[in-house]
Amino acid sequence: MSGRLASLKGPSTPAPSTVKAKQLQLPSAPSSPSRSTESTYHRKLRTSLQELRTVTDNWDDIVLIDGLKAAKSLVDARTDLDNDLSAVTMGTQPKYRLLQPKITLMETRIAQLDTVIQKLKRQFNRMDMIVENVEALFFDASKTKGWQFVQEPLWATWSLEKFATSLPMILIPYHRSLEMHKDIVDTLRSHSVSFEASREAIANWVAQPDLEEGSWDAQWEDLCDAEIERWISAK
Repeated sequence: MSGRLASLKGPSTPAPSTVKAKQLQLPSAPSSPSRSTESTYHRKLRTSLQELRTVTDNWDDIVLIDGLKAAKSLVDARTDLDNDLSAVTMGTQPKYRLLQPKITLMETRIAQLDTVIQKLKRQFNRMDMIVENVEALFFDASKTKGWQFVQEPLWATWSLEKFATSLPMILIPYHRSLEMHKDIVDTLRSHSVSFEASREAIANWVAQPDLEEGSWDAQWEDLCDAEIERWISAK
């Protein structure tokens, strides 16, 4: 469905500077509908965008709480094991009771990271579903209410068409971030990975570079606060 919308001259998601510009233009925007005159399309769009924000918040919690804890614990356990092995006198075998607990802990942390990736996949699938729902809302409104309705501003300056054609852009950075997290887990999975490589992997895990400019907070929160009546800020 995103492919069909791409042919409708939909603009890409604006940069934060564009959002600020839109905010400055708000006084000259058409009057927004009152609560009694809001259509079902207004309410469904607002609900979908708030749900999308919740999904992105969940994404960050999974990455920065569950994922980071498992990754750091894995690297710490591997470092402890390397230190223990280096302390073993040359020519002697390390004791099983010394190695096994740390090996078991590392395998547990790797399994937890695999679970984190599955959780992120589910969050991304939810994002994709919400985007498709907004696109479907646009097509339904164009058929039911007419083409003029979907091109007119809903509250401030953005039309339903503009929301529907811009929203799919948010999937791109989150998909890239998902692929990066999968690669990091594969890197940390190897017991031969160096401490330096592990430290760099964890730094990228936390930074999520693909989301620096493409996340919900960077692109959409201020815009929705400016464009949507009764938008409940999460900040």
